[in-house]
Amino acid sequence: MPVDVRLPTVLRSQAGGRSTVSVDGSTVGEVLQSLISEHPGMGEQVLNPDGSLHRFVNVYVNDDDVRYLSSLDTPVKEGDEVSIVPAVAGG
Repeated sequence: MPVDVRLPTVLRSQAGGRSTVSVDGSTVGEVLQSLISEHPGMGEQVLNPDGSLHRFVNVYVNDDDVRYLSSLDTPVKEGDEVSIVPAVAGG
């Protein structure tokens, strides 16, 4: 099922400048794998080599942070919006 993925500016060049792409998947992990299959340059910017979520990237399903849900196993359904947001640090 297609899910829309909102991309941060830093990843848009990997997707032909698009801010949103539609990919298939029933979990956040499947969506990210589909995204990386279609746009391989995003892989190391989103996931660690072991397949876990990069610590400097936040992923939301609708407005919920997946780290407080089921992380990469968080289910998604058609019409959901997955947002990839770079972590911001400062002081």
